[in-house]
Amino acid sequence: MTTAISRGAFSHRRVFGVLTASLLSFSVHAATLTRDNGAAVGDNQNSQTAGATGPVLLQDVQLIQKLQRFDRERIPERVVHARGTGAHGSFTVTDDLSDLTKAKVFAAGQTTPVFVRFSAVVHGNHSPETLRDPRGFATKFYTADGNWDLVGNNFPTFFIRDAIKFPDMVHAFKPDPRSNLDDDSRRFDFFSHVPEATRTLTELYSNAGTPASYREMDGNGVHAYKLVNAKGEVSYVKFHWKSLQGINNLDPEAVTKVQGQDYSHMTNDLVAHINKGDFPKWDLYVQVLKPQDLYKFDFDPLDATKIWPGIPERKVGQMVLNRNPANVFQETEQVAMAPANLVPGIEPSEDRLLQGRVFSYADTQLYRLGANALQLPINAPKVTVNNGNQDGAMNTGRSSGGVNYQPSRLESREEPQAARYSQSALSGTTQQAKIQREQNFKQAGDLYRSFSKKERSDLIESFGGSLATTDDESKHIILSFLYKADPEYGTGVTKVAKGDLSRVKALADKLVD
Repeated sequence: MTTAISRGAFSHRRVFGVLTASLLSFSVHAATLTRDNGAAVGDNQNSQTAGATGPVLLQDVQLIQKLQRFDRERIPERVVHARGTGAHGSFTVTDDLSDLTKAKVFAAGQTTPVFVRFSAVVHGNHSPETLRDPRGFATKFYTADGNWDLVGNNFPTFFIRDAIKFPDMVHAFKPDPRSNLDDDSRRFDFFSHVPEATRTLTELYSNAGTPASYREMDGNGVHAYKLVNAKGEVSYVKFHWKSLQGINNLDPEAVTKVQGQDYSHMTNDLVAHINKGDFPKWDLYVQVLKPQDLYKFDFDPLDATKIWPGIPERKVGQMVLNRNPANVFQETEQVAMAPANLVPGIEPSEDRLLQGRVFSYADTQLYRLGANALQLPINAPKVTVNNGNQDGAMNTGRSSGGVNYQPSRLESREEPQAARYSQSALSGTTQQAKIQREQNFKQAGDLYRSFSKKERSDLIESFGGSLATTDDESKHIILSFLYKADPEYGTGVTKVAKGDLSRVKALADKLVD
C-alpha cells in the first residue's frame, strides 16, 4: 500500500511538473493582448465606428469593458481630477443663440445658476498645485431643461483622439506601480507611439502647464458638440471660456518659489478673492461650423487633438463665480460632472474621444457615488425629475406612486418630440481604423511660433529636462515629432535632452503631417 501511494504521488508530481512547464512555456512565448476573460483583442488602438465618420458602436466590447474596468480602479478618490476646487455662480446670456439651439440656457437674457469645479488632472488629492498638469474646467449649468455639464480643460486640445487609449494614457501619466514614483520615461514611452499628442504636449511643457491661479486661465470644452435649433438644423460648435482677469502662468523659477511657500496657491487665491467680493468672471464664446464645412479642412475638425484656426468666435454670455462652497466634501468632492449630462438642443458630436467620455464619466460617478448620485443636492437638477428609476443605495427620493414603468395609461409620462436627438446620415461598414485626416504636427508648430522668446526658452528647458531621462529610442522619436512641428523647437529640445540631432532629423524626414 505504501509503495502504491508513493508511486501515485510521484506520478502526480511528474504530470503536474510537465503541465507547469507547459504553462510556463506558453506564458513565455504567447504575448497576445487579451480581455479579462482571456479572449484575444484584435485592435486596441481604434474604436469600432459606424463607417469612417459615424459614431462609436456600443458593441465594441473591448472599448466598453476597458473603460468600465478603468473607471473602477480607485475608491473613493477620483482616478483623474482628484485635486479639485469648486465655486458657485451664475451664467447670463448676452447673445441669443436661438438661431443655433433650442436649449433654454442660451435664450436671450437667460440667467442660469452654475457650479464650477477646477482641478488638476493627473496628480492626487493632496498634491501641490504647482505641479505641471492640465487643469480641469468643468461647469454644471442648472438649466430650465435639466442639468448640462460642460466638462473641459484649460487647454483647447487633448493628448489622444480615441477613448480606447484613455486608460493607457492615464496609466502612463500616473506613478510607476512598482515604486509609486513619477517617471517621465514611462510617459514618453507611451507618447512616442502617439504623434497626435504633439500639440498638447507642447502646451503642457509650456508655462501654461503651471497656471498662477484658476482665475487667470481660460477654459475650453475641448470637443466639438452639436447644437440643434427648433427647426432641427444642426451646427457643430466648440466652447471657450475667456478669463476677464487675463492669463497668468508661472515660469519654472516662479514654480519653485511658490511651491516652497504654498502648495495650495490656486485654491487659496480663488477662495480669497471670492470671500472679499472680487468675483472672477469669464466670457463664453462659441466657434461654429456647419456640417458641410467639416470636409473643408486638411485635418478632421472632430479630432480632439485639434483647434479650429481661423473660425470666428461668437460671444455668448458671461459667467461670474460669487460663492464658495459651504462644505467642500458635500459640494466640490461629491459633484458629479459628466458629458452625458446633456439637454435638448445640445448633443455630442461624433468625436471619438467624446463618445467614450459620454459613457465613462457617468459610469465613474455611478461607481464613486452610487446609483443615486444625482439625488445629492449639488447634483440635483432644479427641474422635477420624473422617471421609473428606483431603489439602490442612498436613495433619498420621495416616490409614492405605483407606476415605475413607462408607457402607462395609469400615469402618463410624455416623450416630447422636441427632445429627440437629431438624425445623422450614415454609410459604410463598421470598422476599427484611424481617422483619415490626422495632421499631427502642424498645429504644434503654430503654437510654438505663437510664444514669446522667453516662453519658447522656458518650454525648451522644461520639455528637454523631462525628456533627458527617458529611454534613448523613445526620446529620439519624441524629438522627431517636435522637429517636424518646428525645426527650431526640435533643435532646442534636442540640445537640452542631449539627443543626436542628425538622428532626430532622419526620423523627422520619415514623418508625414
